[in-house]
Amino acid sequence: MNAFPIAVAVFLGIAACITDLRDRTVPNWIPVAALLAGLGYHMVAGGWRGFALSAGGAACGFAVFLPLYLLGGMGGGDVKLTAGFGALLGLPDLWQAVLWMCLAGGIAAAVVVYWRLFTPRVPGRTGKKLDCDAIPYAPAIAAGAWMALWVRS
Repeated sequence: MNAFPIAVAVFLGIAACITDLRDRTVPNWIPVAALLAGLGYHMVAGGWRGFALSAGGAACGFAVFLPLYLLGGMGGGDVKLTAGFGALLGLPDLWQAVLWMCLAGGIAAAVVVYWRLFTPRVPGRTGKKLDCDAIPYAPAIAAGAWMALWVRS
């Protein structure tokens, strides 16, 4: 396995995690960078077949979480981030990554629920208002992509 997709996935995954945990948003430059890096890398490495598998990974990565977005259970940045990582991983490895993403997301949700149940609320807290009900999902998406890359290498 070439180190380029791994380095890109690590860098962009960390950037997505930081912004999602801090601001509950994933800036558009992150999924766009993953998409372009994935399409370009797979085109160079595998020709038109590699490009097609990368584009298929992006399309399926977008489609897999789109229903959750439409139902209000996930943000649009998370859907775009999954599409970007889908392009970076390619179609064959996307499905394994999605399973890892769901597992990591379930663990994160359990931790957040536990944290909210057993941590006292502080009234009158100041600072930037974040959606307290939102669970940042970029860490689960990044972890799923990283696990799929790690298992593949």
